Amino acid sequence: MDLRLLRFFVAVYEEKNITLAAERCFVSQPSISHAIKQLEEELSTTLFERHKKGVDLTDEAHYLYPLAVRLLGDVNRLPLLFQQRTECLPLRLGNFPDLSQAALARVFRTLREHIPNVLLELVDHDAPADARLTLDMFKQDDEIFLPLWEEDYVLCMLPSHPLAKLDTVRPEQLHQHDFIECPPCEAHQQTIGLLACDGLAVNLVAKAEHKTQVMHLVQAGLGISFLPTGVLETATELVTVPLDGPRMFRRLGLCYPANKTLNPALAETIKALSQSGRR
Repeated sequence: MDLRLLRFFVAVYEEKNITLAAERCFVSQPSISHAIKQLEEELSTTLFERHKKGVDLTDEAHYLYPLAVRLLGDVNRLPLLFQQRTECLPLRLGNFPDLSQAALARVFRTLREHIPNVLLELVDHDAPADARLTLDMFKQDDEIFLPLWEEDYVLCMLPSHPLAKLDTVRPEQLHQHDFIECPPCEAHQQTIGLLACDGLAVNLVAKAEHKTQVMHLVQAGLGISFLPTGVLETATELVTVPLDGPRMFRRLGLCYPANKTLNPALAETIKALSQSGRR
């Protein structure tokens, strides 16, 4: 169907006069009359009852009018929709090392589904960024933390280690075992503190700044350590045993400015991740 027929129909419907509709559409009166006749033939119905003062609207015209307006509106919006698809929304995200690859993939998939024109740029955790995917402990005073997922700490070791055969491990069973420490880690400090309360201690054989470095040292057979499940997703050769004691876990999410106007991409990101977290 020629969309001009619908445009002319809407003009006649709203003006209730063919002459006025022709002036409004900048065409001749015969052109409007011919278009209405053609539309009525295509629809096999009568839309207007013509008389000397103008036209009367039929029930079919009342039925067609909202459909025609909606269809023409959709057509008029098409250029804007395609323009929006070509306009990228840049988003610069600081990315904490040692995060769950599966969880990160879910976050990025959510953003892609909800913000098709987002242009992601991932940078180091401490680099200037619009927001950061990080641990709650790194939230600054002028930031808001949006929790996204949690990861439990489990004891990890090679299969040949004596503790690998246990279903769970008690803190006192770690006494004198070679242990690899991650100094910034609260879980490691909590473990060492629990042992110290009972006059026990692990044998510290190595330290590392990042969780993946700790994992590599465990894989090399230097000792055992507590690591979050997200870091161990790819360490299939290691055995993991949960701790029989207070839960040790870390909470991860999105840190973004609290007292700053958010750019469009970040605003949409917060909305998308908030809705995803409520499912």
